[in-house]
Amino acid sequence: MSYGELDNLCINTIRVLSADAVANANSGHPGAPMGMAPVSHVLFNRFMRFNPKNPDWINRDRFVLSNGHGCMLQYSLLHLFGYDLSLDDLKHFRQVGSKTPGHPEAADTPGIEVTTGPLGQGFANAVGLAIAQAHTAAIYNKPGYDLVDNYTYMFFGDGCLMEGIASEAASTAGHLQLGNLIGIYDDNHISIDGNTNCAFTEDVLKRFESYGWHCIHVTDGDNDLSAIDAAIAEAKTVKDKPTIIKLTTTIGYGSKLQGTHEVHGSPLKADDIKSIKEKFGFDPEKKFDVPSAVYEHYGETAAKGAAAEEEWNQLFAKYQKEYPEEGKDLARRLAGKLPEGWEKALPTYKSTDPAIASRKLSETILQKLYPIIPELVGGSADLTGSNLTRAKEAVDFQPPSTGLGDWSGRYIRYGVREHGMAAIMNGLAAYGTIIPYGGTFLNFVSYAAGALRLSALSHHRVIYVSTHDSIGLGEDGPTHQPIETLAHFRALPNCMVWRPADGNETSAAYYIALISKHTPSVIALSRQNLPQLENSTIERAIKGGYVAVESEGAQVTLISTGSEVGICIDAVKYLKEKHNVVARVVSLPCWEVFDAQPKEYKLSVLPDGIPILSVEVMTTLGWEKYSHEQFGLNRFGASGPYKDVYAKFEFTPEGISKRAIATIEFWKEVTPIRSPINRAFAQLI
Repeated sequence: MSYGELDNLCINTIRVLSADAVANANSGHPGAPMGMAPVSHVLFNRFMRFNPKNPDWINRDRFVLSNGHGCMLQYSLLHLFGYDLSLDDLKHFRQVGSKTPGHPEAADTPGIEVTTGPLGQGFANAVGLAIAQAHTAAIYNKPGYDLVDNYTYMFFGDGCLMEGIASEAASTAGHLQLGNLIGIYDDNHISIDGNTNCAFTEDVLKRFESYGWHCIHVTDGDNDLSAIDAAIAEAKTVKDKPTIIKLTTTIGYGSKLQGTHEVHGSPLKADDIKSIKEKFGFDPEKKFDVPSAVYEHYGETAAKGAAAEEEWNQLFAKYQKEYPEEGKDLARRLAGKLPEGWEKALPTYKSTDPAIASRKLSETILQKLYPIIPELVGGSADLTGSNLTRAKEAVDFQPPSTGLGDWSGRYIRYGVREHGMAAIMNGLAAYGTIIPYGGTFLNFVSYAAGALRLSALSHHRVIYVSTHDSIGLGEDGPTHQPIETLAHFRALPNCMVWRPADGNETSAAYYIALISKHTPSVIALSRQNLPQLENSTIERAIKGGYVAVESEGAQVTLISTGSEVGICIDAVKYLKEKHNVVARVVSLPCWEVFDAQPKEYKLSVLPDGIPILSVEVMTTLGWEKYSHEQFGLNRFGASGPYKDVYAKFEFTPEGISKRAIATIEFWKEVTPIRSPINRAFAQLI
């Protein structure tokens, strides 16, 4: 492929447009856009298949900017190719309310596939997108009908490679032989602290070769467009390995500061930008100047993408006639609809049913849903037998050559890679045809906290199956017993944290998790058996909180979650029999869902006039939102049989009763006692 002056004009337009936007905001990172402009032009104009008028077309090629600080590169490209991103949007880069935030956010900007910024996350997201493509293709493609054959391309830098999550994801991608994944490594030798020789001197290609990747090096990423073109073309011929293209570039190419860390994260000075524009043949006095030839050239590429989608639409119409069942199922998934009547498969329980660990209840639900919701794709971070996340008839997602499974498999063996698993699930969710869930111990979701945060920020429906939820796991001791974990996740905006107390509450957790298209869920599940509660139903539990035991003339409300709800119910009997004290119990399996209920309902659950004591074997932080007094564990746990550990910390009917009586005594002189639901700002938030 030969390249000429028009190509150079396009590349330099990307450079000066990005530099102008960063300078106009007086904030941002001009270096990466200027250094990566050549490969961006080659990739988007020659290889990428997309339709700017429909950013959600399922068979588009995916692009992920893992080094998200360089987002003006992506915004410039989206604008120039005709996405719904105007020149004014570029002028409002990093301003409140703009479609061009300081790092790419999938929920804000058309054409952004995943939210990136925390380094390495986008790398793992790209692996998830590639897995989703391979799986979806295996399900729906038929002879003569390659409905799903897109590639995932990603840019990443030294910072991404220094983050451990990239290692987890790269190892996974190599094992899975994802030939549809092409990564372009911006080898510019610069990070915020300066030259990478101060902290990062490994041989990256040898590392990726050991992971099982195909490796290519382009030594002149600043000028050799033909070599860049040839490298991407070669990568597309490799079907049994992901490819890394090491692209040696000059950060801030064209600037007086090129090749230094000064051009990494600060706007260029006005005289430097003028000098750059003169060097590249632009009017130094004009800002945000885009030659019409660039718009026209990129418009032709965009038109080809629109034509490709129309051709795909015609192919899909024929497919639906020849394969009506598969066609209907794919159309349903693309519309974001769950199979009709799926919720009827959720199990329900009576109080006379046996006590069962909620991780086992979760397994039953996943088993029942497996044949009904085919887009439900699960996995575990090497804890399948503990998390109970695999349906009996499930096939593993594996390269067929391994003999361990095939591409149509719906169970992913993530290995001991909690962070990588979570970020890969974000990519799976972003693809558009899969609802991912993944298992680990609740304590080790903390390893994945960075990706969980992005699940919430990105509005991804990802389900975190989090077993071994408390000191109730017993013998493994404090290293495995979560204390602060739920407080952390409950503090996340747009994240539902469920800690069900029995079977009906567990079914409710999955019901809400599955219908919530734009919110991740953490479902915290017990290792020990939990009794089925007398007043629990799915209908009550889906409100996030309800009255589990009502008592006329109650002197105290005990509010709790998970395994402690049953103990609180036992404490009600103990208080009556031993102390003639009347108590009521509230189960609060999900704070976030309860908070969304009408105030009248919340006050019916937590009324005025009665003190409230919270009981949970974790930190008390946050419980003041619902209770007047808190009984929890503001220290690490202990190793031993779980009943002994509960007894040590007095999470028993006797221990709860002692604190309930103290609560009653303390609050008896307070008039009136107001429910914590009644707050000054309650209607303002």
